[in-house]
Amino acid sequence: MKRRVIAITTAAVAIVGGTLWLWQGKPRSVAVATAHTGIATELVYATGFVEAQQPVTISSRITAPVLRVLVSEGDAVRRGQPLVLLADDEQQAALAQSAAQQRAAEQVEGRTVALFKQGWVTKAARDQAVANADAARAATVAAQARKGQLVVRAESDGVVTRRDVYEGDLAVPGKALLLLGDPARIRVTATVDERDIARVHVGQPALMSNDAFPGQAIPAHVAEVTPGGDPTARAFRVRLLPDAGGVGLPIGISLEINIVTRRETHALLVPGKALAGGKVWTVEDGRARAHAVTTGITGTDETQIATGIAAGATVILAPPVDLRDGQRVKADKPS
Repeated sequence: MKRRVIAITTAAVAIVGGTLWLWQGKPRSVAVATAHTGIATELVYATGFVEAQQPVTISSRITAPVLRVLVSEGDAVRRGQPLVLLADDEQQAALAQSAAQQRAAEQVEGRTVALFKQGWVTKAARDQAVANADAARAATVAAQARKGQLVVRAESDGVVTRRDVYEGDLAVPGKALLLLGDPARIRVTATVDERDIARVHVGQPALMSNDAFPGQAIPAHVAEVTPGGDPTARAFRVRLLPDAGGVGLPIGISLEINIVTRRETHALLVPGKALAGGKVWTVEDGRARAHAVTTGITGTDETQIATGIAAGATVILAPPVDLRDGQRVKADKPS
């Protein structure tokens, strides 16, 4: 029994010794890349849409059926121009009633004033008759104003960018009939996640894209960050203005937006898969060496290394979990 134990122990020592010989004598093949300097850009992603810089919603001030729509989408309009005509039969009747009541009140006013001058009525009666006539005249003016509201007019110069009204619709206060804007003066309203909003500031550059413009990055810049967010959507609105020379963007088109929040022109970069547990492994004199590093901007493919290694270092890609500091390695350039 003792001899068998000794034999097994001897065999185990032989295996371990063989493993150590292999580890020390045969280099381990590893894929490598070179740490290099380049541009590192930190981005905040958002989605948005194009709208006029000063969109104007046209709606009716009173409730009435739509009789006629005088403009179409794309039409240029001037301030005060009639846009929509509403049915006026009800208001015509109301105006006629007010006018009749005014005539009656004014007749009473005239007789009462004459009788007061002759001493037949009191001053109080005269004042009441005058007040009633004034009220009737004011009611007529109000009826005429309501009749004027049956013609919906443009509140500013612009272009009809959207039409949501047709003959026979019922116009009600607050319901949008038309939308006016200037296609030559547009802005982009973007939605930014609340986790990223602290990094977004006025003046930062941005790049926008849409499949309608393949291969084109449309330059813009942040013009406004709204101070209040939407707690339900957990997002904030950010307004951007396209830079001069960009492609023409139609109102209403959606965009994917990357806001540049930080940019380093001489950043030390390594492939993202060179990082493992806060370390970067390098090949130095044929041996693997571990370096604790601090990182900066993290991109899709590469990561900025702030401290820990120098430019030109040969870094190991996807370092094996059992790699040991000082282990002999053979660098294989990735294909």
